[in-house]
Amino acid sequence: MLFVALEYPDDINVAGRLFWYGCRDESITVGDNVLAPLGRHNRLQTAVVRKTVWETEENAPYPLHIIKYVKCRVKEDTKGE
Repeated sequence: MLFVALEYPDDINVAGRLFWYGCRDESITVGDNVLAPLGRHNRLQTAVVRKTVWETEENAPYPLHIIKYVKCRVKEDTKGE
């Protein structure tokens, strides 16, 4: 299973901290921008993938019964090119 550590650099409340998520899209890599739920209300925010780890469910970097999942990759805006 793919796990990713995300950073939310544009959110001053959590900038500089990493949060572990499950990721169903196996093509996501370090440096990609993704949408993922953050906080108690699971508000979708843009995050940057800082680490990726392939691991079994038993060795997950965060407890699976409370882990959140990446929603999708954020596409680059190519307008004006």
